[in-house]
Amino acid sequence: MKKTEITFIGLNFAPEDSAIGLYSSEWVNQLESDGHNVTVVTGFPYYPQWSVFKQYKNKPRFLQEYIGGTKILRYRQYVPKAPTFFKRIVHIIDFTVGSLFNLFKIKKCDLVIAVVPFTTSAFLGWIQKKRFNSKFWIHIQDFELDAALQSKKEPKVGPAFSLMFRLESWLFRKPDIVSTISHSMIDTLRKKSNSSSFYLPNWVNPDAINPATANFHRYINSSKIVLLYSGNIGEKQDWNSFVEFCNDINQNNYEIIIVGDGSKKNWLLERTVHLPNIKHYPPVPYSELSDLLCSVDIHLLFQKPDFLDLVMPSKVLGMMASAKPSLIIGHRESEINSVFKSNNIGLYFDRYSKEVVIELDKISKQNSQMKEMGENARVYVIKNFSKDRILKQVQKKIELL
Repeated sequence: MKKTEITFIGLNFAPEDSAIGLYSSEWVNQLESDGHNVTVVTGFPYYPQWSVFKQYKNKPRFLQEYIGGTKILRYRQYVPKAPTFFKRIVHIIDFTVGSLFNLFKIKKCDLVIAVVPFTTSAFLGWIQKKRFNSKFWIHIQDFELDAALQSKKEPKVGPAFSLMFRLESWLFRKPDIVSTISHSMIDTLRKKSNSSSFYLPNWVNPDAINPATANFHRYINSSKIVLLYSGNIGEKQDWNSFVEFCNDINQNNYEIIIVGDGSKKNWLLERTVHLPNIKHYPPVPYSELSDLLCSVDIHLLFQKPDFLDLVMPSKVLGMMASAKPSLIIGHRESEINSVFKSNNIGLYFDRYSKEVVIELDKISKQNSQMKEMGENARVYVIKNFSKDRILKQVQKKIELL
């Protein structure tokens, strides 16, 4: 049987082992396992440190390499050390222009898959579709224009945003199929596109994050109740409320471990350096993630409560798979809120207040309740978001296309 020739376009890819880079890499691995030939058009790895990985520093600007049987065409994109809105735009444009050259190195394509963000990946995918008359699939991890607009103090759609939204809608009407990672994002997508769409959430590998096989992690060395935030320290979290929380909790009872990197790291360090029970550590490799997540008592995630989960926080899946409860702040209409409430998985609040600390103190004294919440979380995430279950949908969609 003739193998399907797939072009996979996305800025983030292996050896990045977190967030979109991890999911794209695992998706491509599955495509290869299913018998397809995949060529990946991507950038140089840089996330979450916002710095090109050390092993790629001296590589040529255009790089061809193989990971397993997968051909990778990389372009060294501009990576700002301190990303601002303007610098991110330059970052995106540079990747897009450089990747256009790599795109024309590909001689066969039956299906092109473009991962958004960034929307310019969809533009590259459309070009590939036109070149080969191939099938075209857009997968949306984030509506970056919506997120950028929500992050403004006064979210008004001016002429520039209006033009970008029209271009986005035009691109989203070009593919044969569009997928995205949450039900609320499906609703948003239907306002932007009339293309066939379906729900394709991020997933978790329950064997890779498994309390039954995890070891105690080297970062954890405290007799206190250990609270963990692990992930990108960026603009999407509510760090003001997080700092307030750090000051409000009893320092003798709790230790907070912050593991990660990102544009707000130094800001957060400056505001918590005076607290002796706060520990900061660099990101761990994916091979250590299970040990880290399963070694703590409670996970933390403070989202900006005005943001509806247009960006489904995939880190929650790993938190749940660790069989430990979570304390989350976010939008009251978030899907996570309804899941937590209906399945007794952890604590969820739509705003930070002293009540958060009061409720944390209550459950932290009840080991049986904490254990029940953690077990409920793992059962739920395996049933609904296991890697094998989700990626089987991908192969079925490819066969239909």
